[in-house]
Amino acid sequence: MQAEFGVIGGTGLYDPKLLKNIQEIMVDTPYGNPSDAITVGELGGKTVAFLPRHGKLHTIRPTDLNVRANIWAFKRLGVKRIIAASTVGSLREDYQPGDIVFADQFIDRTTRREQSFYTVAEGKVCHISVAEPMCPQLHKTVIEVAENLKIKMHPTGTYVCIEGPRFSTKAESKMYQQWGADIIGMTMVPEVVLAREAEICYTNISTVTDYDCWKEHAVCVDDIVTTMRNNVENVKRIIAETVAKTPSECSCRCGHALTGAFA
Repeated sequence: MQAEFGVIGGTGLYDPKLLKNIQEIMVDTPYGNPSDAITVGELGGKTVAFLPRHGKLHTIRPTDLNVRANIWAFKRLGVKRIIAASTVGSLREDYQPGDIVFADQFIDRTTRREQSFYTVAEGKVCHISVAEPMCPQLHKTVIEVAENLKIKMHPTGTYVCIEGPRFSTKAESKMYQQWGADIIGMTMVPEVVLAREAEICYTNISTVTDYDCWKEHAVCVDDIVTTMRNNVENVKRIIAETVAKTPSECSCRCGHALTGAFA
């Protein structure tokens, strides 16, 4: 079975009911099992593969995500574009809980994650460029969709990705603000990097659920889940409209990302 789009559901977005005529499949990969079975179905006239990032029951912590298996499974299914949903904390007063942020840059603070398909076993090193991490065409489309739907959003944002699963200290939160980060999360890296290595277009939809710990009370899981539940329909609407409106042919260079990446 082939799919044109891949959707990665983050915290609060486990249910693939936005798809019709669904079929669950397990994809074998050289890197082990993906986070869960992949649900393939129809959306906006296209075939879409849905994967819950942390598993259907949210049992996989960020550090333990088998991201290489997740991205490779999408590649095997023929996925050309990935829309990745996530929940984030805000490091800015004007990025408020409930807002959508279309992150366009990241700062990597992870420490324990394999970020490449090309390791010693492959016998070559891949120096992939992520100067502009998001697919420009897909990023532009999600912004236009959100604007048309009149959903409160921010078209850009720098996402600092921490190892987790713990939340930040106040000192860390304030440091990330000084670095110029706008939002904070635990999952964009290496997901976006591996998608680039797989030559798959990728964009992110981040839902702000809290102010981390710099502004008010320290963030807790209940805050995140409550805010995401209140906002999940907006995320689904953006995904559905983006899938429907994105043309079959790509105008970006994501599909040629490996050109010149090997020494």
